[in-house]
Amino acid sequence: MSMQCPICRSHRVVSLDHAKKIGGVIGTVGGAASGVAGALSGASAGAEVGMTVGVMAGPAGVAIGSVAGAIFGALIGAATGGVTGAKLGEVIDQRVLDNYVCQDCGLTFGDRLS
Repeated sequence: MSMQCPICRSHRVVSLDHAKKIGGVIGTVGGAASGVAGALSGASAGAEVGMTVGVMAGPAGVAIGSVAGAIFGALIGAATGGVTGAKLGEVIDQRVLDNYVCQDCGLTFGDRLS
């Protein structure tokens, strides 16, 4: 079933998805920052243990592992945060905002009016 304008009954209705887009961006940035911070704190703790025990690759191996962990943490955090933010934004679009606009008469409306 396609969305229909409650005023002019046109089927030329598009969704705006503002909150979904904004939530996805904020979640991606926040998730990446959180992932890097977590990876760096874990890497520094791992580096301390590694230096105490003795690392075969030497200090360069610890540095490369720390950078790789930070990059991987950022990617995982960004993906998780982006998906979570977009899903939250989607719920806000559907339940709070007037997420639809009729391209014929210009009316903006939400699911509660359709």
